[in-house]
Amino acid sequence: MKKMKLTTKIFLGLILGIVVGLFMQSIPNVAQTYIKPFGTLFLNMIKMIIVPLVFSSLIVGAASIGDPKSLGRIGGKTIVYYLATTAIAVSIGLLLGKIIHPGSGLTIPVDANSAAAEAPSIVSTLLNIIPKNPLKGLVEGNILQVITFALFLGIGCTAIGEKSKSFVSFFESLANIMYKITSFIMELAPYGIFALIVPVVSEYGIDVLKPLSLVIFAVYLGCILHALIVYSSAVKIFGKLNPTKFLKGIAPAAITAFSTTSSSGTLPVTIKCTRENLGISEKIASFVLPLGATINMDGTALYQGVCALFIAQVYGIELTLAQMATIVLTATLGSIGTAGVPGGGFIMLTLVLQSVGLPLDGLVLIGGIDRILDMARTSVNVVGDASCAVVVAATEDGLDPVTQS
Repeated sequence: MKKMKLTTKIFLGLILGIVVGLFMQSIPNVAQTYIKPFGTLFLNMIKMIIVPLVFSSLIVGAASIGDPKSLGRIGGKTIVYYLATTAIAVSIGLLLGKIIHPGSGLTIPVDANSAAAEAPSIVSTLLNIIPKNPLKGLVEGNILQVITFALFLGIGCTAIGEKSKSFVSFFESLANIMYKITSFIMELAPYGIFALIVPVVSEYGIDVLKPLSLVIFAVYLGCILHALIVYSSAVKIFGKLNPTKFLKGIAPAAITAFSTTSSSGTLPVTIKCTRENLGISEKIASFVLPLGATINMDGTALYQGVCALFIAQVYGIELTLAQMATIVLTATLGSIGTAGVPGGGFIMLTLVLQSVGLPLDGLVLIGGIDRILDMARTSVNVVGDASCAVVVAATEDGLDPVTQS
């Protein structure tokens, strides 16, 4: 068991949970009373790390942009591109969730219907982004306010430069600590998934598994469409680069990302591909790509859009326009705080669900197939980093003319 990969353990936990749940169909109360509490404990641990993880990661991510005066145009173009494509990605995810309706055929009643009915308006949501009392937002776990306050602190750090070094260093240490705690909690995921799926299957039967194939289909289709339409159009229009040449050039990095499910781990390969195959200058590649591995999570945002709608459909919750707008905003800004490591998107999905009041119990339905989804979304993340490098390089005369065809 020690040599077995975590994803394999999680998958085994899911399968074992399904088997045990089927055996316990005649006594679902036993599963609810004696097994479900362990799953709740696992969810509580995830909830515990959300605020400090997002807060510290965002401060460090925003501060890593550097001195705005020296970075200037390059930093601005990079951030605008990343945020714009991420917003498009999560919108594609929500659209596919609406069209494909992966949660059809399965309904798990929950008291969250009342929360959906009282959803705030878009204007109210936008006004509440800026916290009147940031400490209150942190204590109450208001995710949008936490994100906004962290971004302001990170930007402030870049503005005062060297004087913020100790402040940023503290939150960098906190972020690393939270990443480590996250890895500890994820080691318990097989047991948490088991404890969460047993009561669900014991109560609702095998029908709970049928919609998962539609979730996988929706995420993979969305990732392919995003790469072929959004990225290809961007490199063609702004970078004057042949999309086929671009996709072939970045293919080794995309394949590496698919197998490792780590944007950060794939970074050396991404840099090599963009410089040697796409002709990106060292100046552009060394800034845009590491920043992208930190804040550009298009595939993750798309996945969060699909999964949020899937969970809402499963629990019979009709999301309002304001809630969908909140998902787009939260997934876009929250992607900045998503660690470029395996499973990072799954943790950040809790942020999106929490922002619109969806039950975190729905995570168990995604946990067993998360590795399959992670492979696709990580590949898209890496291709997105490379497309940004091409666009920025082309506008800054940092793209080798030989690559343009």
